[in-house]
Amino acid sequence: MDNDNRIVTTMERNEDLENENNLRPKWLSEYIGQEKVKNQLDIYIKAAKQRHEPLDHTLLYGPPGLGKTTLANIIGNEMGVNVKITSGPAIERQGDLASILTNLSEGDVLFIDEIHRLNRSIEEILYPAMEDFAIDIIIGKGPTARSVRLDLPKFTLIGATTRAGLLTSPLRDRFGVILNLELYGIDDLIKIVNRSAGILNVQIDKSGSTEIGRRSRGTPRIANRLLKRVRDYAQVLENGYINSQISNDALNLMEIDDLGLDRTDRKILLTMIESFPNRPVGLDTLAVTTGEDKNTLEDVYEPYLIRIGFINRTQRGRLVTKKAYDHLGLFYSQDEENEQIEFKVGE
Repeated sequence: MDNDNRIVTTMERNEDLENENNLRPKWLSEYIGQEKVKNQLDIYIKAAKQRHEPLDHTLLYGPPGLGKTTLANIIGNEMGVNVKITSGPAIERQGDLASILTNLSEGDVLFIDEIHRLNRSIEEILYPAMEDFAIDIIIGKGPTARSVRLDLPKFTLIGATTRAGLLTSPLRDRFGVILNLELYGIDDLIKIVNRSAGILNVQIDKSGSTEIGRRSRGTPRIANRLLKRVRDYAQVLENGYINSQISNDALNLMEIDDLGLDRTDRKILLTMIESFPNRPVGLDTLAVTTGEDKNTLEDVYEPYLIRIGFINRTQRGRLVTKKAYDHLGLFYSQDEENEQIEFKVGE
């Protein structure tokens, strides 16, 4: 299984960079969905601007593909400041972070994606930077080494993470604003598809955007990706106009079913059903059986299957539910249902 090549992966692909700047909203008023987050940010931004202060350090967490990077850029636009973008894995040495911090201007936004992957020694530099807007650097080596404190301009750190639980308490506690982005409902996804279609000059009716929206797994990134692939299908095989039938035919060709499951999702479910009938399967065993890395299974494939109720995760392993059997057109025995109930009671 190659997650990088899955069209329904929530991870960013190279093709997502195409037209990215055009598709991403620039202002809160253009941002669709996440109403609670938008309302809170609107208040915090207006308050900070009235005080002529930077916005408090902000942590955005939630599944990938929901718009955390977009929100960081929107905050920069709303505050009228520059946004410097980097990621946790890209900052390999303390000097890398020190260089980034010392090159910020007053009020700038520093956006660190995957902030949970920061090295702990590098993370410690952020503590005084976030609290006191200063960093301590060591000059020299050995007995002659000395610590020098450098003042920094006041800035806003925006951290993004898909796994907030992996953040250390000292780092998490230094964020004044913590916002949770949730998966999108179909209505908001339809609006996003229609907005993107307008920007891309794609003709689409409501039934066509609805078909794409409901197979987008609650994720705008996937919705935009599917729209572009359906656009290609309509352009080559039809007259370029997208309706329900065109969307359905194009998505079926890509083996994406009514719930947004692709061949990989179905393979995982069928492997569990065929190889481990009537009993739970551990993550390590499932990884070996499917030939997939266990972290990828847990972080990429499993969350959506759990969310739509196709997999139950118990202390003794993963269990495929009756709902998944029905979706796959397979017979679900009463014995298996009793087996699942037993394990769920023992959680």
